[in-house]
Amino acid sequence: MAILGIPLGAIIAIGVVLLLLIYIISVYNKCTRAQNKVKSQWAQIDVQLTRRAELIPNLVESVKGAMQHERGTLQEVMEARNKFHAARSEGAESEMKANDVLASSLNRLIAVAESYPTLQANQNFIIMKQELSNTENKISHARMFYNDVVLKFNNLIQVFPTNIFAGMFGFREQALFEADAGERIAPKVSF
Repeated sequence: MAILGIPLGAIIAIGVVLLLLIYIISVYNKCTRAQNKVKSQWAQIDVQLTRRAELIPNLVESVKGAMQHERGTLQEVMEARNKFHAARSEGAESEMKANDVLASSLNRLIAVAESYPTLQANQNFIIMKQELSNTENKISHARMFYNDVVLKFNNLIQVFPTNIFAGMFGFREQALFEADAGERIAPKVSF
């Protein structure tokens, strides 16, 4: 049997190939959209991490005078900030690791600053500390959204049959933004 002179088997084969092609295009577009969401969410985290890094010089300046004996801590924070800026050009995973070092040194600076009563009354320090706290909250929320998007993307490219085509098109698993070991330990509080 033939339709318009084309054998029915050929029409069926063409239909199957077209359906497969449409499916492959759909998978590619879905993976691309998901990957772009991951990049967009990383950019949101990057904005907040950069904001925190930019607040650090102001924070350091506001505590410099009061913390004459803590030059090592101040130096450590500035070195961690510089390493963070250098890691930004190396990709998300390097930036995440540099962020962990920066967050840890910044936490030590805040802990040391707590023992200086004159510093606790300094208006600039109070403002900088509030700004830093707000930024930390924004980083936390952005990190949560980023990890949700990464999870969806990773699930998308790992499930069958999407994984076949995702691998062919070069879509690779993305790393979650996890807390470093220091962030997992609850701080000790004593009264």
